[in-house]
Order: sequence, then C-alpha cells, then structure tokens
Amino acid sequence: MDTKEIFDREYNRIYRIALLYLKNSADAEDAAQTIFLKYLEKNISFKNEEHEKAWFITAAKNHCKDILKSFWNKNVELGEIPEQKNENEGKELISLVLKLPDKYSEVLYLYYYEGYKAKEISKIMSIKESTVQTRLYDGRKKLKEILEKEGL
Repeated sequence: MDTKEIFDREYNRIYRIALLYLKNSADAEDAAQTIFLKYLEKNISFKNEEHEKAWFITAAKNHCKDILKSFWNKNVELGEIPEQKNENEGKELISLVLKLPDKYSEVLYLYYYEGYKAKEISKIMSIKESTVQTRLYDGRKKLKEILEKEGL
C-alpha cells in the first residue's frame, strides 16, 4: 500500500483523536506527525483497512496518553477540528463532545465519528463491552444536558 494513500486516509482521523485528548491544535498536529513517523519507522503492513484504522487509533490514543502523563504537558485553547460531514453542525457538536470528561468523549467519538461498534471499542480501549455501553449511555445523557442548557 502506498504511504501517501495511508497518510491521506488516516491523517484527519489521527489529528481529531489527538485533539480529543490534547485539547489544542499544535500538540495534536505534532502527535499526528509522530504517529506517522512511528508507522514509517516500524514499516508496518496491514491486513486490511480496518486493521490499519484500528492500529492508527490505538497508536494515537496511547501516544496522547503518554504526552498527558508527561511533566511538560500544558493544555491551551482548543483549535479547529477538521470535519468529515456537515461542517457547521459537526463542529458545534464535536466541541460539545469535547467538553465531556474523557471517558465519555472518547467512546462517543469512536462510536459516532469513527463508526465503531461497542464490541470493537472495548477491544481498542481494553475495557469491557458493558463499560463501553454504560459510557455511551451516560455520555449521551450528559451531552443532552449540555445541549438543553445551551438551548440547542
């Protein structure tokens, strides 16, 4: 598979995941580039596009968690979020999802924006499927409260 094709297909996804964790565009860009450097250094080959997608999501999640544990980590303003669909509505909604605690925003993002099922999310995040379902339920509830509070 051509590296440029993989980059074109995965970069925005990795950037959005990094932004979900790191909360600022500069760190998210750095993280996305670092993930691709890891990919190139390890010369990984994928079975199919799902395997590729899962590897990049897991690598991004783990890399971002490492950054957040770092002594030097500082969060600043949230930057622009590239969207796949209806830009205005999507940006408003993803911004609200990002206001949720990480345990909810992560599962909501993977479920609604990346299209993973609860079972797949449980494997990616190494948590029980029932925990994913609970977080989806609670996250939707909290998101609904935010929407009602902001009059949307």
